[in-house]
Amino acid sequence: MSTGLAPEVGSELVTARLRLGRWEMLRRRPLWLLTGGLVLLLCSLVAGIVLGNVPVAPDQTLAILAHRLLGWSGPVTWTPAAETIVMELRLPRILTAMAVGTGLALAGAVLQGLLRNPLADPYVLGTASGAALGAAIALLVPIQVAVLGLGLLHILAFTGALLAVWLVYRLSGGASAGSLTSVLLTGYAVGSLLAAGIALAMYLSGANLRQIFFYLLGSFATASWQQLLVGLPLVAAGSVLILTRARSLNALLLGEETALHLGLDVRRERGILLTLASLVTAASVALAGLIGFVGLVVPHVVRIAVGPNARAVLPLAAVFGASFLVLADLVARIPGEVPVGIITAVVGAPFFLSLLRRFRSGYEL
Repeated sequence: MSTGLAPEVGSELVTARLRLGRWEMLRRRPLWLLTGGLVLLLCSLVAGIVLGNVPVAPDQTLAILAHRLLGWSGPVTWTPAAETIVMELRLPRILTAMAVGTGLALAGAVLQGLLRNPLADPYVLGTASGAALGAAIALLVPIQVAVLGLGLLHILAFTGALLAVWLVYRLSGGASAGSLTSVLLTGYAVGSLLAAGIALAMYLSGANLRQIFFYLLGSFATASWQQLLVGLPLVAAGSVLILTRARSLNALLLGEETALHLGLDVRRERGILLTLASLVTAASVALAGLIGFVGLVVPHVVRIAVGPNARAVLPLAAVFGASFLVLADLVARIPGEVPVGIITAVVGAPFFLSLLRRFRSGYEL
């Protein structure tokens, strides 16, 4: 059937339609990925509860959750031991892994964008070294303190992480124009200094050395409802505030001058984003220890899929970060109780090496 158009015009029309269709596919890709990520997260949640050293049947798991969370009054076909495993051991552990995965992935996405460094992760500002030193000091102090379900280790780890970030921020001159390179270098320097303190604490720890190593590798073995109820509000509040500042992060990615022309207070927005990323990271390491590569791998995978737009990268990083850490923890606890940081390292280290190759070849965000 003839279109009544000249061949040249018809060819241009077909090309324009193809380009429009491609644009629509790219525009819809984040929505499809988000839908797939939510399905993956739900499947990870169910698998994390059902599977383990003592498996619980899926129908019993769903019945227990419906009975305890929704008030379902059907017949009780499960044992008290199964209910304890689901509600007191696995569910708080999985929810903690979801919260930590979300927080680390969001913090990594923010810091990679702000610092314009594809190798930046949530610990680049010294939070890892500060938290580890605080935890090591807590294990050396012969005092048992518990506040709102958190022990001295969690309290000092959170405090040490925040103090390390504050020290980096002060020494580097804050978030003023042109200071981001100084922030990055100061973070490495402060982290190295604190690492020396960690080594000294490990040397003096004696019988507590195994606990320090366990914390340095990260674990959800001690997760509980009390710890989750204290740490979750910090991670959730910081994550929500980061998501609401996606437009500011996009403006900063365009460059300082462009952001200023758009009416953005660059110094203020940088300070807010650095503070939120540091708060979320500190709360995450206080809950689970140092879990590496989550904040490095997940944001990059998402950015490769959808591009640099923070309005797409941030929510996708949050969803896939939560799924990734739940699955990593599931793999870590099936053979026994392996620190989850080992699993994330096995997955993340090869990806990190590929990033180094891209970076040497002129890879940019």
